[in-house]
Amino acid sequence: MVMSLDLKNKIEKARHNLHKLVEHNKGGLGHPDVIRQSMALDELINEYNRISRNQTRT
Repeated sequence: MVMSLDLKNKIEKARHNLHKLVEHNKGGLGHPDVIRQSMALDELINEYNRISRNQTRT
């Protein structure tokens, strides 16, 4: 399966940013910035999964 390296890098960067935000907010998972970043990461992962499913169907 060939997956966009750019998308994988975006996911990794978003994951890293989320981790930093959680640390900065002392584990506060309900902080608006943490929730926003988590949602952005979710969207990237959903995109990855959509591409992955489409590649396995073809």
